[in-house]
Amino acid sequence: MEEFMLIFRHEDGQKQASPEQMQLWMKQTMDWIGGIAAQNKYSGGNGLPFDDARVLWSNQLVTNGPFGDIKETIGGYIIVKAESAEEAVELARGCPVLQGEGNSVEIRKIARGDEKP
Repeated sequence: MEEFMLIFRHEDGQKQASPEQMQLWMKQTMDWIGGIAAQNKYSGGNGLPFDDARVLWSNQLVTNGPFGDIKETIGGYIIVKAESAEEAVELARGCPVLQGEGNSVEIRKIARGDEKP
């Protein structure tokens, strides 16, 4: 079984939702993750708040974030266990992030230390 990272991308992530909407989304997300965990396919994950972010550039410049010049932000990720990328996509289909127009879930296989790039 392989591990895949599901990365939650939010279009216009700086737009503030109401506390009630945030609470609903959190419940939906926890229920979705609970369903994956019940299949013994959840390995972990975290949300990523939009405040207190930094980017370190190759020229050593540090900029604050989130950034006004980008249209999407990464809101968090989870790591799931799946037999294939296709199975990981099927697990991602139920993600509540996909309710937002323009939002996406990026599915990336996690490379193990003994694998060649």
